[in-house]
Amino acid sequence: MIDEINRQLEIHIDTVSVVAKQLASPIADCAQVLIDALKNGRKILIMGIGGSAADAQHFAAEMVGRFLLERKALPAIALTTDTSILTAIGNDYGFDNVFKRQVEALANHGDILIGISTSGNSLNVKCALEAGRDIGAGTIGLLGCDGGEIGLIADLNLTVPSCEVPRIQEVHLIIIHILCDLVEKGLFSPEYGDSSF
Repeated sequence: MIDEINRQLEIHIDTVSVVAKQLASPIADCAQVLIDALKNGRKILIMGIGGSAADAQHFAAEMVGRFLLERKALPAIALTTDTSILTAIGNDYGFDNVFKRQVEALANHGDILIGISTSGNSLNVKCALEAGRDIGAGTIGLLGCDGGEIGLIADLNLTVPSCEVPRIQEVHLIIIHILCDLVEKGLFSPEYGDSSF
C-alpha cells in the first residue's frame, strides 16, 4: 500500500512539473484575459461535468467569495448548480444543451466562458463554448489529454498533458487556485497592476 501511495504521489509530482514547464505562460495569458474582462464589467461563466462540475463551482466560489485577499465580490457563475434548469433543459432539449441554453440566456459580448473537461470532448461543454463564441464571449478550455475537440475551438487552452483523470483533476485545481490568486492580485494588490478596480 505504501508503494502505491508513493507511486501515485510521484506521478502527481511529475505531472505538476511538466505543467510548470509547459503552461506557466498560457496560465498567465488566461489570468490576464480574466482580469481585463472583469475590469471591463464582464462576468465569468464556468461549466463542467462530474468532478469538473465541482471544479466549476469551486472556481466560482473563490471569485464571488474570496480567495486570499479581502476584496469586493467578483461576478462568476457556475452553470452546474441549478437542478431545476439542468433537468428542464436536459428533458426538453437534451443533455447536450444543458450549458448552451444557459449561455444563450446569461452570456454577453465580452464575458468569459470557461469549459472544464478532462477529455476535452464533453459535448455539452463544447456546444456551450460555441454558443458563447457566437455571442462574442471569450472562451477558455481547462482540459486534459490532447485537448480534444474543445481544444480546437476555445480561444485559449490550458491542457494538462496527462490522460489519467485523477491527475488531470488534481492539476486543474492547482491551475484554478493560481488563476484566482493572479486575478485577485491583478485587480486588488498594489504591487500587481494598478489595483484601481
